Amino acid sequence: MDMLFIKGKYKRALEVLIEMKNQDVKFSKDTYVLAFAICYKLNSPESFKICTALREEALIKGEVLSTRASCFAVALALNQNQVEKAISIFSQIMKPESIICTNLNIMIHIQSNMLKTLIEILKAATDGNLSRFVKKHEFSEEVLAKVREKVKDVPTLLARFDELYEKLHINGQVTTYTLDSLLCHTPKDRKSHVVLLNKRTVSRRTFQPLSQSLWAE
Repeated sequence: MDMLFIKGKYKRALEVLIEMKNQDVKFSKDTYVLAFAICYKLNSPESFKICTALREEALIKGEVLSTRASCFAVALALNQNQVEKAISIFSQIMKPESIICTNLNIMIHIQSNMLKTLIEILKAATDGNLSRFVKKHEFSEEVLAKVREKVKDVPTLLARFDELYEKLHINGQVTTYTLDSLLCHTPKDRKSHVVLLNKRTVSRRTFQPLSQSLWAE
């Protein structure tokens, strides 16, 4: 499923996902992230329905979904114009401080027409009184462009936005990454698998030398 996603074959990946579900394969946290990412990429009423069903079933089972999985679900809901659902999912994210959450929150306000609150969020992000130890919020250029498009017919809000937009740029709080790029970015592991393999010379399962064990497996 991971390989199909990387190759952009999302429909085939969804078929694998459905087959896993039909065979009662237990989903890990990473499986849910990948499942929701596939549904997000397909961006159809059907994939939204599947994502919603998987999420609700996971919560009923007491599964703890990662922030990243929830972010894909929020983004899909917004793309399907299911704003209330997006708000509901976003409200359940325990620590919405990441750059992805910051930009999804802006998108929720745009689609909810909460423009004054939106401007207040941007104003708070440019607050010069924040401690240097507090990480400043970053905003996608793409998302900010959507904000400007939304407020362009309200002169007072547009003027305020342009002022804040300039401050964000001066503070280095604007990134050229799109929301899609931020969602699909995979951070590199701090330690490569090769290094970890080199450190472990005996198989945990067979207690044989690892090279011999790998051939046998």
